[in-house]
This record gives sequence, C-alpha cells and structure tokens, in this order.
Amino acid sequence: MDYSAANQALWSGLIQLGIVAVAILLAQTLRRKLSFFRKSLMPTAVLAGFLLLLLRSTGLLKLDADMLETITYHGIAIGFIAMSLRVQKEGGSDRHAALVGAKSGALIVSVYVVQAIVGCLVVLGLAWTVMPTLFKAAGILLPMGFGQGPGQANNIGSTYEGLGFEGGRSFGLSLAASGYLVACLVGVIALNILARKGKIARIQHEELSGSVTVDYFQSLDEMPLSESLDRLSMQVALILITYLMTFLFTWGVTSGISAISPGAGNTVNSLLWGFNFILGSLMALLVKLFLSKMKSLHFMEHQYQNNYLLNRISGLAFDLMIVAGIASIRIEELSGLWVPFLLLTVAGTVATWVYLAWMCRKIYPTYYYEGLFSMFGMLTGTISSGVLLLREIDPDYRTPAANNLVLGSSFGIGFGFPVLILVGMAPKSDVLLYVVIAICFVYLALLLAFLLWKGKKRS
Repeated sequence: MDYSAANQALWSGLIQLGIVAVAILLAQTLRRKLSFFRKSLMPTAVLAGFLLLLLRSTGLLKLDADMLETITYHGIAIGFIAMSLRVQKEGGSDRHAALVGAKSGALIVSVYVVQAIVGCLVVLGLAWTVMPTLFKAAGILLPMGFGQGPGQANNIGSTYEGLGFEGGRSFGLSLAASGYLVACLVGVIALNILARKGKIARIQHEELSGSVTVDYFQSLDEMPLSESLDRLSMQVALILITYLMTFLFTWGVTSGISAISPGAGNTVNSLLWGFNFILGSLMALLVKLFLSKMKSLHFMEHQYQNNYLLNRISGLAFDLMIVAGIASIRIEELSGLWVPFLLLTVAGTVATWVYLAWMCRKIYPTYYYEGLFSMFGMLTGTISSGVLLLREIDPDYRTPAANNLVLGSSFGIGFGFPVLILVGMAPKSDVLLYVVIAICFVYLALLLAFLLWKGKKRS
C-alpha cells in the first residue's frame, strides 16, 4: 500500500478534518481576543463555519464538499445517539417538572408549526406573483433551518433537491446560518434594549461553552477505571453499535417497502434516511433499556454509560456538524433565491419573536425573560445559542429555563413527529402542500389548547 501523499484516499479525509480543526481554533482565538466577536455571542463553531465558507467561496481554500456533507449528515445522528444513551438520574423529575417539560416541548414544536405556516405563506405569495417557478414547498425549510439547525436543513434540503428544488440543500443551510445570526445578533440587540429600559440586568460572567452541562464524572456503579477497556472507548463503541443498528433497521425497512410498493418506497425512503437521527435516538433508547435490564437481572455488574463523556461526544459531533454544514453552503446555488431567502429570514425572525413573547408570558410567568431569550436563541439557532443568551441574564441557572431547553427537546420528539410526516408530504404536489398548511393550522390549535390549559396556574 502506498502511504505517501500521492494516495489521496488515505490522506484526504484527515487533511479536511485538520482544516476544520484549524478553523475552530482560529475562531476560538478571535472570540477570545476580539471583543466584537465575544459580545456578539456567536458560537465558536458558527464563526469557524463562516470563516471556511468565506475562504472556500473566494477560492482561497479548496474543501471537499462531499466530505463536508458527510460530516453534517452523520454528525447530527451521532450527537443525538450520544444524548439519548445518557442515564437519567433517579428522582430527577416530579409531576410539576414533567408538566413544564411537556409544555416546553409543545412550545418548541408549536414554534416549528408557526415557522412552517409563515414560511409556506411567504413562498406561496412569491410563487403566485413575481416568482411563478419557485419551488412551492421551499417554505417548509424555514423551521428546518431556524428550529432544527444545519443537520436537518441539510437532510431535508437534499431531499427536496431530489424532488426538483434546485439549490434546495444550500437554501436550507443558508436559512440555518442566518438563524444563528438572528439568535446571536438580534438576541443581543434585544438584551441591550431591555437592559437600557431597566427591565433586565445583564450580568458579567466567565464565558462558558453552550454545550457544557454539570454532570458527575462518574456514578458509583459505573465500570471501574481498572477495566482493560478505556471508558471513552466504551462510549464510542456503544454509539457506533447503536448507529450500526440504526442503519440496518432503516435499510431493512426501506428495502421491504420498496419491494412491496416502489411508489411508496420513493415517498417514504428519503424521509426515513433524512430523519436518521430520530431513528438513531429511538434505537439508543432501546439499547439503554437493554443495558438497564441486563443490569437489573445481574448479567452485568456495572453501568457502562458515562454521562459526562457522552455529553462531550455529542458536543464534538454537533460542533463538527455546524462547522461543516455552514462551510458546505454553495453560494452560487442561491442565485435567484435571494429574495425568498431574505423574506423568509425576516418573516421567520419576527414571527418567532412575537409568538414566543406571547407564549412565554403564559408558560413562564415567574421567569419570563429567561424563558423568552433561551427559547428564542434555541428556536432560531441551537440549544447552545439559547444557553448563551440565557447566561447573559441568568449565568448561575437560578431559574428552570436551562432545564426547560433539555426537557422540552426530549418531549418535543414526540410532539414533533407529526411535523416530520408533514415535511415529507409537502413537496409531493400543490394539493398536498395546501393540505399540509391546513393540518398545520389544526395542529397549532391543538398545541395551543394544551399550552394554555391551566397555563396561568403553572410556572
């Protein structure tokens, strides 16, 4: 085997990852040394992604676009699998916390629905007037980019691209990138305006990564350090086994559907592969249940998951996903799409802020601003941007706002499943798109009924 630089298959992947690593370190240096970037609250991974996008778009740096897309696709799945494998602490929830968590999940998904409705109406308005050739289901990418982030924007955008939306993947990723800017810049501007009005107080604090959570380094019954297998190796093995199971399950289901009905296979298969992170999370829950059962039956002596390491792995996967997702945007593919892109960004920002400003006052009356800024940051960027905004007014997490982001995201998987089905239906035909919009209005009404149920008596 040729181990020299001439063997591109051997070295190309590592070189690309090395470039990504250099961009992350450079972005971190800029944040630490330049107050402009630090005060903007833009996450390091987002800044690194924009740096690579600038260098690639100007021709100063060549990057493997397929490699970047691969990192984005697998990064979201690995991150969610790692999060789903974590062991829940006993006694960590009660009836009231569960209700607030469920309402936070419903709030998150209701924002997705609001963004979907607004996005569809904006795009349909353009398609009916000045842009008749515009892909009518493009508005669905607004919640995928704003609410879900670059991973889902990449997956659904690629799916829509295969259905006739030229430049759909870059369009979705661009919405995700603009969502980060909205979360950081608009969020900071709103914080400063409210601070000047005396409604909130921005508190100085040491900068902390949004992915960091306070965990025990180990539990009493975890595998001991004296084991021959390194504890990190065990976490990686569990994640990769779970991902392998996810692949085999998805491959089996999609192959079976295609064999029975090729038409149904064309409809369902792209959706299942696009939402592999959901299937991965569900598979991780089964793996966790199996390990727990083996321990209760005394077939296993120790707990093999380590929450601290699983959180670090998920943080790494999400950081790489964000950098690669933004860097892989093809600016040239947005030619002709700048008008819908800008309109969706503005409309999505206004709709998300107005809706959250109303609902957070109902759901979180005793910590309204903490709930508002954390949710706004997450539902235009990611959970890390939500935490970064929250830390400006609640650095010690004295309110339940940070916990609501985590609990809400967990409950949101169940509430959000119907939305994923609608995303798959929308591009099939104009009639189905109109049906999807109508269903969105109905589902939003149901979510609002739950959110407002005894809402004034809960905090």
